Amino acid sequence: MEPTDINNPEYFHKVVDCQYACPSHTPVPEYIRLIAQGKYTEAYMVNWDSNVFPGVLGRTCDRPCEPACRRGRVEEEPVAICRLKRVAADHKSEVKNLMPQAPFTPNGKKVALVGGGPASLTVARDLAPQGYEIHLYDEQSKGGGFMRSQIPAFRLPEEVLDEEVGYILNLGIHSHFNHYVDSLKELINKGYDAVFVGSGAPKGKDLANLPGRKEGASNIHIGINWLASVAFEHTKSIGKRVIVLGGGNTAMDCCRTARRLGGEQVKVVVRSPYADMKASPWEKEDAIHEDIPIIDNHVPVSFVIEQGKLCGMTFEKVKAVYDDKGNRKLVPTGEAPAFIEADDVIIAIGQENSFPWIERDLGLEFNDRGMPVVNEVTFASTHSKVFFGGDAAFGPKNIITSVAQGHQAAISIHLKCTNRDMVKDRPSPFVNLVSQKMGIHEWSYDNDIWTDHRYVVPQADKSLTLKSIKKEVELGFDEQVAFKEAQRCLNCDVQTVFDKDKCIECDACVDICPTSCITFTPNNDDESILRGLLKVPANNTDQSLYVSGQLPTTKVMIKDENVCLHCGLCAERCPTSAWDMKQFFYSVTKAHQF
Repeated sequence: MEPTDINNPEYFHKVVDCQYACPSHTPVPEYIRLIAQGKYTEAYMVNWDSNVFPGVLGRTCDRPCEPACRRGRVEEEPVAICRLKRVAADHKSEVKNLMPQAPFTPNGKKVALVGGGPASLTVARDLAPQGYEIHLYDEQSKGGGFMRSQIPAFRLPEEVLDEEVGYILNLGIHSHFNHYVDSLKELINKGYDAVFVGSGAPKGKDLANLPGRKEGASNIHIGINWLASVAFEHTKSIGKRVIVLGGGNTAMDCCRTARRLGGEQVKVVVRSPYADMKASPWEKEDAIHEDIPIIDNHVPVSFVIEQGKLCGMTFEKVKAVYDDKGNRKLVPTGEAPAFIEADDVIIAIGQENSFPWIERDLGLEFNDRGMPVVNEVTFASTHSKVFFGGDAAFGPKNIITSVAQGHQAAISIHLKCTNRDMVKDRPSPFVNLVSQKMGIHEWSYDNDIWTDHRYVVPQADKSLTLKSIKKEVELGFDEQVAFKEAQRCLNCDVQTVFDKDKCIECDACVDICPTSCITFTPNNDDESILRGLLKVPANNTDQSLYVSGQLPTTKVMIKDENVCLHCGLCAERCPTSAWDMKQFFYSVTKAHQF
């Protein structure tokens, strides 16, 4: 194998598993170290630069970082990365003075944003400091998009959302709330230099063809619409017996909301097996904690109507059968149909995009699924002035993905408006690699490694939370527990950097390595063979091997990045300082930074 090119910023970026897995590539170990030092404001600003909504995401993020966490490969549970983000938000000092200060010198360009959700707000935050005149249009009365209309207040308090949306709107954004855009053509004709569409996926899927759907319509609700009606206080009650159809996070929000609005017997019914549900594990756990049973392997057959009123549903019982490729098929068990009583049914089986307001004669192409044709790098459409991002671009995802796409769309808009190429002139990330050496055997970071189980985020008593739609369930970590949880981080951004010219091949690093991830061996062109020759076979091909140049004995040093703990023992033991611990910092460049 060729020696590893550690000058390529993407090499060490991939080693920082949590940051690499985050769609917006938030420097996770950096802000966790700051939290451990009690520097909550600094930790908040590291997050704000990257993910824009630290307080919101610290409560509601889908946490793609946590399954990637290296601690999860050492012990059973990853670091509570998401909830540590909330710690920074909850304990920060004043931050407005650390943010860009409006008014900004105008650059003569105008940009329209359709939708007030996370993608549009990210574009606004990135472009406003560059002098763009930003106009944001949204049919809701406040900004936030689906963060406001679809995430219940018991998970995301309104004041937290208002605060973080306010940071952006205070940058001089021209907000047009209670304004539904019904014509893209008209918007373009208002003289905007670019239009960003961040209108989300506003259409909830239905079961329109199911018997009884029309007759029971007054007590059958579409999940996302119902949640929005609750959020804006149009709906304040529901029947005592409630069925929620669906196995995703929206279904979990619906069932928990129903419990707070008067539902005494709330049941979630899902087609798939429990393990295959799309809802996050913690979302399912929270629903069960609130006495909501989840009934799996039940396929809806009909809404049952008696004397003109909904009284329940019938379901076919199925079982999941998997072929040798893992493909699932739901097969009827042959049992009699199940009947479940209900006064109301909430359908939360998915969301779809809807663009009735976009004319089809603008030169903006749509695919056979009714989605706009969007470039996955630039987020540009086939219309020179129109860009998409968030759920409107590629379908429903989550807040952090919307933020990441908003950053990239803002870069593209800025490049277009300054007559530069949206692909060739895209900025590289900002990177740095700095030694953490403070002495012969001392580092400027805490590299002590010990076993410590993940700390549980405390919750308010169920007897209180189920009585109020606005009583926040999770209480967050206090400072002492936050410190302990932050100390579980393995500092994966502090890299083991090897200098072959200093190595004397004494094997001291091999002897002391607690995971046996270092091997000195003859090189081999076939990586699969080489992986099997290491002291401990490196079977996880998703993570790279660190391969040095040839040493005097013709061997090479190979380190399995997958299991390295970044503990620094190799560098402490090495008699010639061939190993050094260097902090790697990687930050995606934003539109206002170039």
